Amino acid sequence: MEDPKEGNWWLQFGNDYVLGYWPSFLFSYLADSASMIEWGGEVVNTEPDGSHTSTQMGSGHFPEEGFGKSSYFKNIQVVDSSNNLKAPRGIGSFTEQSNCYDVQNGNNGDWGAYFYYGGPGKNPNCP
Repeated sequence: MEDPKEGNWWLQFGNDYVLGYWPSFLFSYLADSASMIEWGGEVVNTEPDGSHTSTQMGSGHFPEEGFGKSSYFKNIQVVDSSNNLKAPRGIGSFTEQSNCYDVQNGNNGDWGAYFYYGGPGKNPNCP
C-alpha cells in the first residue's frame, strides 16, 4: 500500500499489523504506477554432494496438501490508481522444480485471490 501523505510503501495484515515498510525513494521509477506485481520465493541450491538441498520452502508441504498443511497467502489485494484496494487480475504461477517446490493459485468468495506454496526440497521425487 502507498501512504499518499508520505509517499512510502508498506505491507499490512488486517487493520492492525504492518509487516513491512519501504521508503518511497527505493521506488522512484514507480512514482505513478506499476504494470506488474510479483510475489516469489527462492531456495538457494548449491547441490552439495550432487543432490538437491533438503531446505524446505514454507511449511515444507506441497500446495496440493491444502489448508492446515501447506503455506498460503489469501485475500491478496493491490492498490489501484484511485487508491482503492482491488483483487489482482491475470494471476499466473511459475515454478522451476515442481517436484521439489510448487505453487497453486486460485480465487473464491471466502479467500479472494490466494495461493498455496512450498515443498520439502530433497525427497524421493527430487533427488
